[in-house]
Amino acid sequence: MAEAAYATLVANADYLIGARALARSLRLTGSAAPLLVLAPAGLVGLDALEADGARIVPVEPPDVSEAFRERHSRDRQHAAAPFTKGGKPAFHDPLMNFAKLRIWELEEYERIVFVDADAIFLRNCDRLFAYPEFSAAPNVYDALDGFHRLNSGVFVARPDRRTYQEMLAALDAPEAFWPRTDQTFLQAHFPDWHGLPYTYNVLQYVYFRLPELWHWPALKILHYQYEKPWQEDHPKRAELGPLIDLWWAVLDGKPLPESLDSPHGKA
Repeated sequence: MAEAAYATLVANADYLIGARALARSLRLTGSAAPLLVLAPAGLVGLDALEADGARIVPVEPPDVSEAFRERHSRDRQHAAAPFTKGGKPAFHDPLMNFAKLRIWELEEYERIVFVDADAIFLRNCDRLFAYPEFSAAPNVYDALDGFHRLNSGVFVARPDRRTYQEMLAALDAPEAFWPRTDQTFLQAHFPDWHGLPYTYNVLQYVYFRLPELWHWPALKILHYQYEKPWQEDHPKRAELGPLIDLWWAVLDGKPLPESLDSPHGKA
């Protein structure tokens, strides 16, 4: 069985730039673990990620019914479960989110740590490979009640095709609707999920909404949920300016800063 690996999903061309920053940040932390990039076959621009050392894994969303596809189309999913605390960019594709589940088919790896393409590593996270399936960090970004919910931007999985088949059977059950797509599904499928420290998936709104949790020396992975730092017209530029600048610095190959305090001072 092959070594453990990190994995991410490039759902469409708009996430290519995000995955490049993620790949470069991984190397800045000194990790030697490979980064698998799950992406639709034929997507233009993947050669740039290969140049950054990533391994490309062609994937498509799971084979689901047409009714499931209709319920989880962007328009219907966003209408049924609107995002009220932040804005999803126009290129957000809810159905493609379920392609994350394909990592359970990659049985040549003993452990896979999945990290969303809109995140960057701040410190070495290789110890995550020792965590059990299914481990995930909480969904904390505006209130502490988020500790009761997982966020699927970072999680630990043990690939097994039998698990994948079990997932498919539960995923496309009659009338099944997953309001936050893969995130809602994974919490339902793994109700006894193991909680990772929130520092392994620090959601960007923590920076200005929960400054008491923003302690730079402890932060491991920064996740740019909702608005993306590469959006031309970023609606939260005023609140998140330093984090946007950090992301661009990582993409440009600059070293990670020694400190970055919240606008409310040190935690």
